[in-house]
Amino acid sequence: MGVEAGAQAARSRALVVLRMRSRALAVALLPAAVAVILLAGAGTGRLVGPGWDAARWILTPVAVLVLLAASGIALVVARARPAMSPTIPIAEEAAPDLYRMVRDLADRLDVPAPSAIALTPDCDSWLEDRTHRAHGPPPAEEHEDIAGGGRHPHRRHPVAPVLVIGSPFLWWMRVGELRAVLAPVVAGTGPSAHPDIAAARRFVRGLDAAVAVASAPERGPVSRAVLAGVGWVARLLLRSCRVHAAEMERGVAAAAAERAQAVDYGLRIVAQEQVGLAYAGWDRLLTRVALPAWRMGRWPSRLDAGVVAALTELSRRDRLAEGFASRLGERPACDLLEEPGAVDEAASLLAARLFHGGPAGPGPDWSPVGWSEYPEEVVDRKWRIDAARLHRVLDAMGVRPAPGSTAPHTGGPTLSRVLDHLTDQAGETPFTPRSPEPPPDDEEDLSGTTPRSATLAARLSAELSREEATATPSPSTAATSTAATAATATAAPSTPGPSTTAPTTAAPPPTSSPATAASPVTQATPATQATPVTPATPDPAALWDDRTLPLFPLQPRRTARELLADHLTAMICCAAMDTAGATPGLDWLDGPTLLHNGERTADLAPKVLTLIEDGDSTPLRAWLAELGIRPEKPVRLV
Repeated sequence: MGVEAGAQAARSRALVVLRMRSRALAVALLPAAVAVILLAGAGTGRLVGPGWDAARWILTPVAVLVLLAASGIALVVARARPAMSPTIPIAEEAAPDLYRMVRDLADRLDVPAPSAIALTPDCDSWLEDRTHRAHGPPPAEEHEDIAGGGRHPHRRHPVAPVLVIGSPFLWWMRVGELRAVLAPVVAGTGPSAHPDIAAARRFVRGLDAAVAVASAPERGPVSRAVLAGVGWVARLLLRSCRVHAAEMERGVAAAAAERAQAVDYGLRIVAQEQVGLAYAGWDRLLTRVALPAWRMGRWPSRLDAGVVAALTELSRRDRLAEGFASRLGERPACDLLEEPGAVDEAASLLAARLFHGGPAGPGPDWSPVGWSEYPEEVVDRKWRIDAARLHRVLDAMGVRPAPGSTAPHTGGPTLSRVLDHLTDQAGETPFTPRSPEPPPDDEEDLSGTTPRSATLAARLSAELSREEATATPSPSTAATSTAATAATATAAPSTPGPSTTAPTTAAPPPTSSPATAASPVTQATPATQATPVTPATPDPAALWDDRTLPLFPLQPRRTARELLADHLTAMICCAAMDTAGATPGLDWLDGPTLLHNGERTADLAPKVLTLIEDGDSTPLRAWLAELGIRPEKPVRLV
């Protein structure tokens, strides 16, 4: 009963949208109809006289202009390419078991099966209509339904939407859990096949695409003037049917959810918990682990396998998650893929492109990195680059090397030089903004710090901005120059330095799971061999606009205080590696970490903040002495 109620509500709203389309068409045809009546009256001798002649002379050109304008708007709406989500198409040959599972699920739900399957580097799943001509030809089986049925036989038989699955789900979820999660999504193909709902959706998507075409920059003045009118009409129609279109989609979702109640209901409750857990692990992996590598011009090639490692590590630390690791003995959903490693690499590259703005393929300044090489290739290099930048700024400020340095006359890169400069001197007062007006973000962030910390932080921020401005566009600088907040990130700090949680070491994904086919310790393969695209499917990169990358920046621009803390932490880690035998490490939940005697160091961040805010280096020096780190010794920089 609930299924019928939801579907009926969706159909009624779809009819309202279609009636609005009919009214718009009637308004466009009304002047032409009146002009035809006037011309016919003149031909029959009934509507004659000076008044009727004047009306004919005025209304006929107006009707022609309105028809031309309406035809142009209809042409733009019909030919405008609807937005398409960036995904990785999965051919049936690359995942026959996955296609079989989805078709069996559709049979159980008594709905049409999705026409294809694609993956997205996000923790979500949905149905996407790709029947527009710009999205490529329909599947081959649609052409074979009617032999010799004309040039476009697929127009007679509606093509089912494409099922888009979040790639982290395939690696973390078991096969039964994935089927339970996809049940309400696949059930949505039933209402989508209704002609009225499909027509209403095409109309709304066409209007939305027309608005995007009208808003496109870099057009001539004539084109801008013409498209401005098209955009105004499209926005007017969108505002008119916005509420009804939203209610239609709610009705479709309600009908799909009600239909899916009969399929794995108990398992679906458990699977929903895994959805939230996978999202948390994916978010931590992107913001804490992947983002530092992307800024270095490297992209981890096994992000999905890293989710398994991150959530397994969480189960070791958190007693509430102890039961989740026991699931790893069951068959993972990624086992439904023929080559999970290649799919994982393609998803990892797409994630870097969406969340960071990297290039579409690997290159000299954009190369993959495996998890086993991450500590040396990313963590160590990042710390030494930050330490080198810190000393360049100190050199520009004229800060002399610390007394007792092994290279006092050459400005040797020692930690003592930084500590002595930031240590509060007698008579100095905390930094406060001079202007009575609300200060900028950086000045507000630096309030309460010492004058030397504030000056050094401002210089570091300016130096980093200059490097970004003068460097050629590269993936290592795309995200750091973005000031927008993330749509998918939580409030996680951007400091890729050592964490202060309980000491543990990074662990690879469990070898007992079949997911080791995409293990993070495997060597990276060229990404050009990683995307299994169906031959009949056009290149997905050409179907979505990548001029605004990154589409979903993970974090806002780091403040001057955060930059100073990052660079000071990097300098401390370099000193620890060069003088105390420490090593760079990777924590799956907290990112780059410093390992001393095989264990993670703790309690460094509060001591760094004490030095920055209060100018007191005593707690930090005691921490250095406890670990045997010698700040007076020079460190190796890049």
